[in-house]
Amino acid sequence: MGFEPPQRLVRTLGETYGDAAAAEWLGELPELAGRALDRASLDTERVMAPGGRSSLVVLVRRADGSPAALKIAPPFTRPDLERDALAHWNGWGAVQLLDEAGEGALVLERLHPEVSLRSLPEAKALLEAAGTVRRLWVEPPTGHGFETVTERTAAQASALELHRADAAAGELTAAALTAREELVAADAETVLLHGNFRQGKVLAGDRTPWLAVGPEPLVGERAYDLARLVRDRVEDLVAASSGASAARRRVNKLADSLDLDRERLRGWSLFRAVESGTRALAAGRRQDAELLLEFASWL
Repeated sequence: MGFEPPQRLVRTLGETYGDAAAAEWLGELPELAGRALDRASLDTERVMAPGGRSSLVVLVRRADGSPAALKIAPPFTRPDLERDALAHWNGWGAVQLLDEAGEGALVLERLHPEVSLRSLPEAKALLEAAGTVRRLWVEPPTGHGFETVTERTAAQASALELHRADAAAGELTAAALTAREELVAADAETVLLHGNFRQGKVLAGDRTPWLAVGPEPLVGERAYDLARLVRDRVEDLVAASSGASAARRRVNKLADSLDLDRERLRGWSLFRAVESGTRALAAGRRQDAELLLEFASWL
């Protein structure tokens, strides 16, 4: 199978996991894809582009002619945990896991990748997103290997500490770290979370209108899972004259619609926005960083 990996995948893997690790896996990708296609008896239609940020997605046909999607992810992104979460949800609110093809490759139900919740007007998109994510919040499987919110954010907090002295982000960094300390100290919930839930991670389906894809699963409180959704379409919020008040209203509306504590959602939204903003700064994506840090300053 000959192809060039989508540039978004190449760029994001390098920024997130380092150029060396990304280049090594990308170099092996054509052979990995070929073996996965053979193992699962799949026929290729086309590679999705721009595609995902941490995996290759190939539209395929199974041996019986039915459509599916082959997702191949590097081992350092822990595709085994995505597999375990999808198997546990078993199609409830999320894409159905159909088969495994080894070496981090999953055969998934074919959705409509060109139609996500971002194609809907904002109010409708948030309503559908809330209904979708609610289905994912279930008890985790017995003996699971998912990390906790506390564990995942501990590593992020350590990286954030390096930005305390930044002229642009120092004050926000301190506020975000304080918020996290208070939140993890009082976290009593343990449900299975998507981990990276936002409008772009909810695609149109055939058996049900909307299904979540691309989980980075962990266990913990629901407010953490909703915090990434809070800042969806951040560029529109920042461009609006009422952006600050609109952002705060969104926090309150989402919290109320899903029966969450407003302050806990605000705190996780602050932490996750600042963490993403400082990562963007470190990667040289200054425009993204400015948007995220301005949003965080409103919370």
